[in-house]
Amino acid sequence: MSALVLAAVLAAAPTPISLEDARARSRENTQALTAVLQASSAEQDVRVARSSLFPQVGFRAGANVNYSGPARAYNVVSVGGEFEQQAGNVKEVTIPGFSLGITLSQLIYDRAVWARLEQSGAQLEAQRGQALEQRDTSELEGIQRFFSLFRTQATIQVLEANVKRSEEQLERAQALFQAGRVGKAEELSAMVNLGNDRIAVVSRQSQLASDQTQLATWLAMPGTESVVAVDPGVMTQTPAPAPSLEQALAEARARRPLLVVLRQQLRVAELQESIAHAGYIPRLSLSGSLQRSGPDPLVVLTQWGLQNGVTGGISLQWDLFNGFTTQAQTRRAQYQSKIAELNLQQSERELEGSVRQAHAALVAQLASLELATANRKAASDALVLAQERFSAGVSSTLEVRDAQLKLTQAELTLLENRINVELARFAVMRAMGTLAPGEAK
Repeated sequence: MSALVLAAVLAAAPTPISLEDARARSRENTQALTAVLQASSAEQDVRVARSSLFPQVGFRAGANVNYSGPARAYNVVSVGGEFEQQAGNVKEVTIPGFSLGITLSQLIYDRAVWARLEQSGAQLEAQRGQALEQRDTSELEGIQRFFSLFRTQATIQVLEANVKRSEEQLERAQALFQAGRVGKAEELSAMVNLGNDRIAVVSRQSQLASDQTQLATWLAMPGTESVVAVDPGVMTQTPAPAPSLEQALAEARARRPLLVVLRQQLRVAELQESIAHAGYIPRLSLSGSLQRSGPDPLVVLTQWGLQNGVTGGISLQWDLFNGFTTQAQTRRAQYQSKIAELNLQQSERELEGSVRQAHAALVAQLASLELATANRKAASDALVLAQERFSAGVSSTLEVRDAQLKLTQAELTLLENRINVELARFAVMRAMGTLAPGEAK
C-alpha cells in the first residue's frame, strides 16, 4: 500500500516538460539572466566612458553672510597736511552675499579618454560573449537534467515490464504446479522473484522525485512542482552519424562564444597599454564660466545687466616628468597584454581538445549503441526460449529468471546508451557553439 501511495504522490498532476521546453527555459534561467544583466551593466559603462567627450555643464547658486564685530583699529587720517595713524572704534558690520554661476568645459583632446571608451566597448563585447557562453552552459545543463529525468522514467517502465514478466512467470509456475508438472519450490521461487522486482520499482521512485526537483528548480519552477519529461522519441529514432572532426573544429573556431570573450579580453589588455601611454601625450581642454554675485539678491536675480563676470580659457596639460610612473604603468600594461595573449592561445588549444574529446565520446557511444541493440535482441530471444523450455517442463524457474534478468539488463543498457548518444551529441554541439544555430555568436 505504501508503494502505491508514493507512486500516486509522485504522479499527482505532473507538469509535462518537452526537450524543447527544457532547452528554451534553461536559456532564460537565473544563471543565464544574470549574465545578460551583467552585459547590460557593461553597456552603461560605455555610456559613462563616452560622457567625458561631451560638454560638461554645471550650475551653482549660493548665499553667505560675512559678519565683523565691533573692533579697535588704526586708521590713516590727515592732520595738518600730514598723515597719521590714529586708533578708533569700528562698528560691527554684516555683509550679505549672493551668487549664481554657470560653468562650461569641453575636452578637446585626451588620448586616455578615447582609449577608455574603446576599452569599455571591448569589455561590453566580452560580457556579451560571456552571456552567450553562459546561456549555452545553462542550456546544456537543462538538457542533461531533462534526460536524467527521462532516463529514470524509462528505467521505471523497463522495471515495470520486468514485473509483468515475473507475474506471468508466477502464473505459469502456479499452473504447472497445479498440473503436477513442477514442484512447489518453483512457484515459491517465482513469487520471491516477483517481490524483488516490485521492490526495484519502488526503489526508483525516490530517484524520480530527486530528478524532478533538479529539473524544476533549474527551469526556475517551484521545487515542489511535479514535472514529467515528455518522451523525445529517441528510443524509436535511428541516431544521426557524428559530424567529422574537421567540421566540428571549424565550427568551434568560428562560433564558440568563449573565443569571443577571450579575444575581447586581449583587446581590453591592449587598450590598457594605450591608456597608460597617454601619460606621455598632452591634454587640451576649453573652459568658461558666467558668474553673478552681489550683496542684494534682488539685484543678482533681476537686474541682468549688473553684477556679471565672465571667464574663459584654454588649457594645455603635459606631464613632463612624474617619477617614471607612466613608464612603469605602460610596461605593466604590456605584461598584462602578453598574459592575455598566452591565455587566449592556451584556451584555443584546450577548446580544440574539448571538441576532439566530445567527438570521440559521441563516436564511441554510437558504437556502443549498436552493440547494445544486438544484445537486447539476443536477450529477448533467449527469454522466449527459456519460457518455452519451462512450459515444456524441461527447465526450472532459475533458468527463466536468469534469462529474464539478462533481458532487463540488456534493455536498461540499451536505454542508457541511447540517452548517452543524445547527451554526447549535445556536448559536441556545446563545444562547437552550435546549440542555438539560429543566433550569431
